[in-house]
Amino acid sequence: MSPKDFSVFERRRRQPWGVLALVMLSGLAMMRNGVDVELGPPQPAAAAAPDTRLIGAPPTAPHGLEPLPFAQASRVRIPTIRVEAPLMDVGLDGNGWIAAPPPEDPNLAGWYQNGIAPGQRGTSVLVGHVDNAAGPAVFYNLGSLDKGQHIEVERYDGRVAVFEIYGVEVYAKNNFPGVQVYGDTGEPELRVITCGGGYSRAHGYDGNVVVYARMVGSR
Repeated sequence: MSPKDFSVFERRRRQPWGVLALVMLSGLAMMRNGVDVELGPPQPAAAAAPDTRLIGAPPTAPHGLEPLPFAQASRVRIPTIRVEAPLMDVGLDGNGWIAAPPPEDPNLAGWYQNGIAPGQRGTSVLVGHVDNAAGPAVFYNLGSLDKGQHIEVERYDGRVAVFEIYGVEVYAKNNFPGVQVYGDTGEPELRVITCGGGYSRAHGYDGNVVVYARMVGSR
């Protein structure tokens, strides 16, 4: 998949997406650069029982925690799986799907710049490859995350938004629940998404791993 030419855009507060944008975003499953390995990346527990939903109640934010203003995202850290990666701005490709970061750089993730900033009220989206032709990539271990673990996102205003995971799911590409994944809950939330499920050389990955998290702190 060829990356788009992403320009720096004005620093202003973004409004929640419309239904059309949510439907277009459901094509995130087009990120398919899987390497044919025997075991493959870790999968969420939901992968063993496709009809089971493991999304729990979102964590309660500390009293007085306020959403952050709009600012571009610069870096993501997930200590549990040793992710420490820069973020590039990504938009939609010519087919209306979220454009993935260049697969040649295994330690690069993307922030969907036309949506919500991490820490802002609404649902922010990060994407990244699970692997590339050479082996594991930035979100290879995303499916091993669990409820209660934290994700930190640095922003270009110097602030860090801290999110707590409350669900990890795997969805088939042909049944991706875009409105559920990307919908605005009224709170500062984060979704981190990569490829997952079964893999074949002919068709790539047949699903996506989605991590659900809510902001519980900032600094």
